[in-house]
Amino acid sequence: MFGLFKKKTKKEKLYAQYQKLLEESHKLSTSNRKLSDEKAAAAESIMQEIENLD
Repeated sequence: MFGLFKKKTKKEKLYAQYQKLLEESHKLSTSNRKLSDEKAAAAESIMQEIENLD
């Protein structure tokens, strides 16, 4: 209840985006390997941003 109006930090937003890209990459891995690899690369770049925030 106390966290109801709490805003997400930049790190939390980036991690959510990272998770979404990995999920899309996994779904595409069976149908379009090139697009899947692009999504995985984008996810890795977001992970680098997350690590740089620490």
